[in-house]
Amino acid sequence: MTGYGKAQSSYRNKQIIIEIKSLNSKQCDINIKLPYKLKEKELEIRNMITDRLQRGKISCVITYEITDEEKAATINAPVVKSYVRQIKRFSEDMKINFDSELLRTALTMPEAFEKEEEELTQEEWQFVQENMNEALNQCIEFRKQEGAAIAKDFNTRINFLSQHINSIDPLESRRIETIKDRLRERLNEIKNDFEIDQNRFDQEVVYYLEKMDITEEKVRLKNHIDYFLEMLESGEFVGKKLNFILQEMVREINTMGSKANDSEIQKIVVQMKDEVEKIREQVMNVL
Repeated sequence: MTGYGKAQSSYRNKQIIIEIKSLNSKQCDINIKLPYKLKEKELEIRNMITDRLQRGKISCVITYEITDEEKAATINAPVVKSYVRQIKRFSEDMKINFDSELLRTALTMPEAFEKEEEELTQEEWQFVQENMNEALNQCIEFRKQEGAAIAKDFNTRINFLSQHINSIDPLESRRIETIKDRLRERLNEIKNDFEIDQNRFDQEVVYYLEKMDITEEKVRLKNHIDYFLEMLESGEFVGKKLNFILQEMVREINTMGSKANDSEIQKIVVQMKDEVEKIREQVMNVL
């Protein structure tokens, strides 16, 4: 959601500058600074930003710079004279020599300058809207460039995740044999003390191995990966969907880790969780 756009152009005696900045945020938080003339259009400007940018901590600043000297602010003579008289009288009462600073001080007081404000015309408002759209287009293009980099990172990490899943297969067949050997050794230790029903024992072994089987988790995890990539290519606003898919991935990976009962597989599980966590950090930046 990080983006920046700027539009700058002249309209009659003014230079209109529009800057839009966007940072990552879960909500749409908009801060707008406008010249007085555009205050009445703040809601429409806010709606334009929301419709185009959807989400983020967004700053929009619109400034007017007067290019015609005749249209610049003029000194409000009656007000300045009144300030001068009051400051002079106050300095005399306080016995302070203030003569050299009288005018400068008076010119910094409120309403010392006046400027005739023209009403906002439909033509000028349309001009501002066009520039708003230009700044928004630039901000969106900036976001797309960042999104392309994030998508590349996603694909790299998802590829690592798939490789980790495939690396479990040879370990899993070995794990099953290790578990069987362990059970046989335990059986040989106790068979002299108890009479063993071999059929029942075989049933218990099968049941035990089924509880430890992680085939379903691997299949579901692969399906989640395929769905994640599908959403990534859809071009829609999929940030929340991607986050939900990642939650399901974590669920399957955690189940695999709890069932594995094998140090090598658990190492791979830790690596997969690390990849998913890094993806989740980036997904928070996706609309």
